[in-house]
Amino acid sequence: MSDKDYSRHAVAENPSHDHEPFYAARQALRRHANGGNILIAATVLALIVANIPAVNTFYFDFWNQPVHLQVGDFNVFSHGGEPMTMLEFINDALMAIFFFSIGLEIKREILVGELSSFRQALLPIMGAIGGMICPVVIYFAFSHGTDYSGGAAIPMATDIAFSLGVLAMLGSRVPIALKIFLTTLAVVDDIGGIIVIAVFYSAHIEYMLLIYAVVLLGLLLLGSVLHIQSKIFYLGIGGAVWFLFLNSGVHPTIAGVLVAFCVPATPVFAPKKYIKTIRRAISNFNQEDDETLNRRTILDKDQMNWLKEVESASDKVISPLQELEDSLHAIVNNFIVPLFAFANAGIFLLDMNPATIVEGISLAVICGLIGGKFIGIFAFSWLTVKLHLAPMPAQCNWKMLASIAVLGGIGFTVSLFIANLSFSAMGAEGMYLLNHAKLGIVAGSLLAGVIGFVALHAVLPKSVVQQE
Repeated sequence: MSDKDYSRHAVAENPSHDHEPFYAARQALRRHANGGNILIAATVLALIVANIPAVNTFYFDFWNQPVHLQVGDFNVFSHGGEPMTMLEFINDALMAIFFFSIGLEIKREILVGELSSFRQALLPIMGAIGGMICPVVIYFAFSHGTDYSGGAAIPMATDIAFSLGVLAMLGSRVPIALKIFLTTLAVVDDIGGIIVIAVFYSAHIEYMLLIYAVVLLGLLLLGSVLHIQSKIFYLGIGGAVWFLFLNSGVHPTIAGVLVAFCVPATPVFAPKKYIKTIRRAISNFNQEDDETLNRRTILDKDQMNWLKEVESASDKVISPLQELEDSLHAIVNNFIVPLFAFANAGIFLLDMNPATIVEGISLAVICGLIGGKFIGIFAFSWLTVKLHLAPMPAQCNWKMLASIAVLGGIGFTVSLFIANLSFSAMGAEGMYLLNHAKLGIVAGSLLAGVIGFVALHAVLPKSVVQQE
């Protein structure tokens, strides 16, 4: 079945969505693939700076500087009455924006994307489930009875930006269905990561603050039901929800996801009404206006009103969810995630015994990312296809799917995030474990990327795949 036939088949199964699932997937591919290159550069730079003796002291000290946004005696960036450090600001505040964008993406995928059709979504969902279970099992096998067993969730994530960046290096040789499989798998992985963070990384709950946050979330949901379109409404109240979560004991990045689910996905105008509005406004311009408007001139009052009507209609035909997701993707992929990587991937290697990479927590993480991800994604996908629960992606074979399963072992951003949550509060011993966990994450993700790229280069068709 060709991509064209596959697309038509999908539309036939879900005619109300037309080509939206494939359009949404292509948008995600473009968005994340470019961010992957910046992420790689930020990671390499962090490793270099962290190991230059004249510079690394400044690098490590900088992340411990306090951050203030003061209104009288009230510091917005405070946790338990104490100002957040720069590293906490990045990990707890800026990454909340990252998870907010992930929440918007998940909601869109559920409404009009790959997750909107059960048949389309089942194969990557099953692959993602296997890709979360097996790495955790392998990590537990290595860490049972040790002081680092609490980091079992570290190798369960797939970094969508890194993995799609590798796919982008192979260009049009990669079938679009394979790209969609990896994108959907990574989104489901993100959902799993969010659940793990919410359940296992919340402690000392301040229930009164949490009740206030729930009330504000209820207000956001009411705004969505009443079709309030103001983005300031959702972002302003969302900021208050984030602060309450930060100080309640529930990890504040969860606030980003919950607020995203409250953002309405329905525009004020249906596209048909929008077209009628702009046609009516444009019809006010006649042929005599052509010569006048050809020059740079000041518009008269009526012309301004007509064009303002077009502008207002354009704002109302794009839902707040789509507009926020589109507005945020550049700042998230090109600034927030690379900054997170630059702040967290810096590991001082000069005093490390090279043998530690093949022992302890580093080895557990590497084996979880490479072995666990490959076994889980491939085995669960194989079972799903063999049991006829879902079809093989169009123009793909088992060698391609196995190569993608290896690529799923790139678990960089969320793996680093979970490693910080697991060990950063454990004092000196925790910092030792965190540094070696980071070493395992970087090494495992690098190996998964290289092996996956080489494998895909070998098994993909040598000529460009015809894709719609």
